[in-house]
Amino acid sequence: MKIVVLDGYTLNSGDLDWTPLKELGSCIIYPRTDVSQIVDRALDAEILLTNKTVLSAETLDMLPNVKYIGVLATGVNVVDLDAAQQHHIIVSNVPGYSTQSVAQMVFALLLEMTQHVGHHAERVQQGDWMACPDFSFRNRPLIELAGKTLGVVGYGQIGQQVCRIAQAFGMQILVHTAHPEEYQKESGLEFVDIDKLFSDSDVISLNCPLTEETKNLVDTAHLARVKQGALLINTGRGQLINEEAVAEALQEGYLGGYATDVLSQEPPTEDNPLFSAPNCLMTPHIAWATIEARQRLLDIVVANVAAFQNMTPQNRVA
Repeated sequence: MKIVVLDGYTLNSGDLDWTPLKELGSCIIYPRTDVSQIVDRALDAEILLTNKTVLSAETLDMLPNVKYIGVLATGVNVVDLDAAQQHHIIVSNVPGYSTQSVAQMVFALLLEMTQHVGHHAERVQQGDWMACPDFSFRNRPLIELAGKTLGVVGYGQIGQQVCRIAQAFGMQILVHTAHPEEYQKESGLEFVDIDKLFSDSDVISLNCPLTEETKNLVDTAHLARVKQGALLINTGRGQLINEEAVAEALQEGYLGGYATDVLSQEPPTEDNPLFSAPNCLMTPHIAWATIEARQRLLDIVVANVAAFQNMTPQNRVA
């Protein structure tokens, strides 16, 4: 079977081994593919792998040989699933590969906002500690997490791991999820509605999927409920927040800080309002990208392809 990878670079920039995938068939791996190049590159492919290259209904209409699409990620919004079903194309994804890494990133961002390690290390290099008359130098307030309330929006695998880590820090935890009745036996957690979570949390972590219900979840109305100085963390999707509303809340000072690994447009444009907002920490969509998580992702991708070839597809979404 001919296998085509449309955009393999973000998964494997050279530090992983494609050999296990190549052993499953004739394999061509492109680092990136523009929309205008998809049909030419994938016309003869029976197995098509994509990360962020969009496979629309119109594109799938022009790829009659494709029998299987593997998404090199958890989210499958890059594939028109209805069109795939109409063409009898099996689609699979890779769930759960980055749970530990994304949860780790939540606390990397939170600790930077509360302990300001990077900031103070930079000030040391710039000579501020040498010029200080005291043995200890600090020019930003330091915050202890123990006893603070963390509100977790979304209680999937990542949200659950975030809660476990927060408990180790001694935090109180509020959770908002679409189906709280499924988790009533969970200990040490309080399941609440979204309004109570926003009003009672010292820190809010967004770990829910992007859906029509969660798009622009963090808007002016919800931000008006937050505690003065509350911190907001987003490792989900950029569209979970209204970026203009968050920027305004930071400018006004009632939101104490916003840390995000995701933006509404990636890569961002220079007119994104968050670039001019104070107390805003942005990283370039790297929470998922530890070498361990990417290796796990590649391993599952290979297993998904092999399962399809054995007529026992796994992790199927369409």
